[in-house]
Amino acid sequence: MLEHNQETTAATMKDVAEKAGVSTATVSRALMNPEKVSAATRSKVEQAVVAVGYAPHSMTRSARRSESRTILVIVPDICDPFFSEMIRGIEVVAAEHGYLVLIGDCAHQNQQEKSFLNLMLTRQIDGMVLLGSRLPFEAGLDEQRNLPPMVMANEFAPELELPTVHIDNLTAAFEAVSHLQKLGHRRIACIAGPEDMPLCQYRLQGYIQALRRHGISVDPQYIVRGDFTFDAGTQALKTLMSLPKPPDALFCHSDIMALGAMSQAKNMGLKIPRDLSLIGFDDIELSRYSDPQLTTVAQPRFNIGREAMLLLLEQLQGRIVHGGSRLLDFELKIRGSTAPSLHDKN
Repeated sequence: MLEHNQETTAATMKDVAEKAGVSTATVSRALMNPEKVSAATRSKVEQAVVAVGYAPHSMTRSARRSESRTILVIVPDICDPFFSEMIRGIEVVAAEHGYLVLIGDCAHQNQQEKSFLNLMLTRQIDGMVLLGSRLPFEAGLDEQRNLPPMVMANEFAPELELPTVHIDNLTAAFEAVSHLQKLGHRRIACIAGPEDMPLCQYRLQGYIQALRRHGISVDPQYIVRGDFTFDAGTQALKTLMSLPKPPDALFCHSDIMALGAMSQAKNMGLKIPRDLSLIGFDDIELSRYSDPQLTTVAQPRFNIGREAMLLLLEQLQGRIVHGGSRLLDFELKIRGSTAPSLHDKN
């Protein structure tokens, strides 16, 4: 649960100095001229600022929040087309309520962690929507209570105790793999996303449970990890097709990786779906432009963004929103990249 007590006395620079074990002058330098202090000192001061809930310039939380009308959206990778519709959903609701949206890209900005934290601490933003599973800076549960409201969209990480909007990734993966099994496929491989992402853990569990439900043993060689890029899909398919018994069907944790695999399959002379059935995940616009069109799990990406922003607005309007998950519906879109297995007929 995120709760903000606006009655408490505002923390001072002296409180930060005592918490960090440095002088107030050092605190001032660390915040105003961070390049003039060591990385270790800067880190100590930043952690202390979060811990005591210090807002520079003696701005109270409520006063600052009423002036900003700005929210920050943290995107794991701005180059990934998956996030565009989610951001649009956030933008539409934000604009309707007079809020400006800032985008922070985690993937390509090495120094962004400090600037994200500074935006939070100086109350230049009123709240934050995370489109991934991690905060863009270090903050424990106690420290989170001193930060503006936050909502998670797309991912589900219970340990952060944030309100969350997402789909049931495990069931979606289970249905996708079950579809391949209904088509007669038995050698079904999985191109999975990064191991540390909760949604990938759920999708992998769905894949495993679908195989077990149909009495198919899980072959670790059939599970290859990728990083949600086109190149990861091409490399994974090379690995899978070099196995003594290559798969005849493939479940991918994202459309981009599925499209990479499809491209590589064609380069190797394979016909899709005759030689290899492929299912992606997300239903990004590109999935309809491939040849054949990609069978995929459609996420309501616009609505995920929309609902996340509505949840954030509830908190900004002073309502207490409990952490927990809001599940939206997914849909399996069956297109031309999957077909009945030919192997049973041989």
